[in-house]
Amino acid sequence: MKWKLRKCPIDGTYTLKDNCPICGSKTIVPHPPRFSPEDKFVKYRLEMKKGRKLNC
Repeated sequence: MKWKLRKCPIDGTYTLKDNCPICGSKTIVPHPPRFSPEDKFVKYRLEMKKGRKLNC
């Protein structure tokens, strides 16, 4: 499913367009990714969020 709502990371404006109508920057999808218990990459995302280096 493609999300239609988008958010400008610079000024926080919500829009349906790919570019912000106010500042012209590229918008992002504000929705979090879906949760899956079989997620193979959760360890990597948590380490990136905490700012630690991975021990592989």
